[in-house]
Amino acid sequence: MAFFKAGSRTFHYSDRTIGTGPTLVLANSLGTDFRIWDPLLPKLEGIGRIVRYDKRGHGLTDMSEPPYSIQDLSSDLKAIVDHVGLDHFLLGGVSIGGMIAQDFAARYPKQVDVLVCMDTAPKIGEAALWQERIDAITTNGLESIADGVMERWFSADFRKNNPAATAGWRNLLARTTQAGYLGCCAAIRDADLTEATLSLTVPTLVLCGAEDGATPPALVKAMADAMKNASYVEVPDAGHIPSLEQPDFLADAMNRFFKENGFT
Repeated sequence: MAFFKAGSRTFHYSDRTIGTGPTLVLANSLGTDFRIWDPLLPKLEGIGRIVRYDKRGHGLTDMSEPPYSIQDLSSDLKAIVDHVGLDHFLLGGVSIGGMIAQDFAARYPKQVDVLVCMDTAPKIGEAALWQERIDAITTNGLESIADGVMERWFSADFRKNNPAATAGWRNLLARTTQAGYLGCCAAIRDADLTEATLSLTVPTLVLCGAEDGATPPALVKAMADAMKNASYVEVPDAGHIPSLEQPDFLADAMNRFFKENGFT
């Protein structure tokens, strides 16, 4: 486990050198920590270094009082890559992590060699729906939404065939700091990255689980279709977090994309 302090907050991150290829930085989803990437990492080819981190209020990273903005969260990512000494890298993110990646690439385009956006969009849902979720959690706690979230995170077959894993990821969600979760909900509620994302020219791979109940494939594909230099891949038999359900398929798509762009 590795930690560092940026301002008043302590961040938890992982920095693994495994070869001589390019560096890949990964940003995780709402209500998770960087362990969601564990099944994917051994299947990636030609990557020399992998940096992952727990975003604000998640995992072992300090929270701050909500609300947050996507810009706050991408500034946290900037602090992390500066801390580990990265001038440029491959950047991937899922869900809110994908929004963070989009915003970072728009703000710091010279640092991002390629972008991988998974189960995300420049704008996710309407503000009123996010406010309803914030209000429900404020009143009843994260436990009250956990079962519904599992239905969006995972396909029906995964939940049926992997009850222990589903229960474990449910525990992770329910034990996330409430302030951190609500802060990130507010960031998604208030974010519309459409203008910035559609201006990106960096090569981008956009993926979505075919059974994603949080960011449906039509929404995610529309993002790819509207971008200047993006391709879309649908991940079969997967919900909102493909790295947990279909790591082989996800790795194959990422490996092919990195190779096509000369990075592995």
